[in-house]
Amino acid sequence: QVQLVESGGGLVQAGGSLRLSCAASGRTFSSYAMGWFRQAPGKEREFVAAISWSGHTKYYAASVKGRFTISRDNAKNTVYLQMNSLQPEDSAVYYCAARSQTTATMSISGYDYWGQGTQVTVSS
Repeated sequence: QVQLVESGGGLVQAGGSLRLSCAASGRTFSSYAMGWFRQAPGKEREFVAAISWSGHTKYYAASVKGRFTISRDNAKNTVYLQMNSLQPEDSAVYYCAARSQTTATMSISGYDYWGQGTQVTVSS
């Protein structure tokens, strides 16, 4: 069982930056691939970024590639999402997810544990 707690969301102006953190419980964090997803009002939850257990493999949605960076610190049981050049269309609730495998995936169905989400609002 893994428990995930996101933090770092908030209100930012367009062009600004935020760094989301996701703290995971459990002693086997390093064996889980991790992902970030987001859901805007009235829309389906969508993939944002994913990272393998080692951090060597990363995937990004086309809409965030070049602006967002996913990383992890296995010693701290934490995964991060650095978000730069934020735009109003990035506004959403951002969710952290853990996958009970070491390989990353962009598929929402590939994740077994979810956090409660953190709100990101980008004003124009």
